[in-house]
Amino acid sequence: MRVGVVFPQTEIGPEPAAIRTYATGVQDLGYDHILAYEHVVGADPEHYHGWTGPYDIHTQFHEAMVLFGYLAAITSVELVNGILILPQRQTVLVAKQAAEVDILTGGKYRMGVGVGWNPVEYEALGQKFSLRGKRIEEQIELLRRLWTEPNVTHVGTFDRITAAGINPPPVQRPIPIWMGADSPPAFRRAGRMADGWFPQMRPGPDLAAAKRIVDDAAREAGRDPDRIGMEGRIQYGPHGSDAVADEAFEWERLGATHICINTMGAKLPNLDEHLAALRAVWEKIGRLTRTPA
Repeated sequence: MRVGVVFPQTEIGPEPAAIRTYATGVQDLGYDHILAYEHVVGADPEHYHGWTGPYDIHTQFHEAMVLFGYLAAITSVELVNGILILPQRQTVLVAKQAAEVDILTGGKYRMGVGVGWNPVEYEALGQKFSLRGKRIEEQIELLRRLWTEPNVTHVGTFDRITAAGINPPPVQRPIPIWMGADSPPAFRRAGRMADGWFPQMRPGPDLAAAKRIVDDAAREAGRDPDRIGMEGRIQYGPHGSDAVADEAFEWERLGATHICINTMGAKLPNLDEHLAALRAVWEKIGRLTRTPA
């Protein structure tokens, strides 16, 4: 099982030196990958009365693909979107950006995608929130073509390309596409289309039910469920590294191929404390890791 970390971008600050210190510190500890959330814009809760979203205009987010270009130059860990809100972005531009990140990392890039939850952001980026489920399915198929075919013609509901392609192509052909999933339609989509999925729940009955949906959808699509990766996310909390280790071993028992340790939201006061927490966790769960083939 490969073990990564969630980049604590809402707390780490905008200084490049802090980003470098965190990323190289994570690599030096032995973690396999850095996963980054994404939002392009935040909503102003004073305008949107009753706003209940977890992030707003006051929450800092680095742009994920630009961030990855920087991280690729200073680390050799795998870089992972967790997730990129694909339907609010231009498909061909995403394909080009992803190919570039894959090249800069030497093929150590994994694209996690999802439909998101914020209609304010969709409006700002010129896309329709109500069509995001349908759009992502067309986008995934088109992305894989753009990464593997030098010349693409495509006429779809949402995108049109006439005899065009991206160059240079990515190292991985195609780049692995993983899906964030927190509802039955998303579970089924992951089973039908994705190389892996990010469950949005902890081990327990809800996860077992979700995995059954993913596996059943994979079989119905003629795919082998055992070839679909699963990455659990573990929140670092008040019980510290012991609780994280217990949950990590439970994810291992359930067959997770990856886990990711999230120190964001743990009320850690500074960058040093984030790294100290990850150091304590690594000392307990480092044996779970294996060297990628």
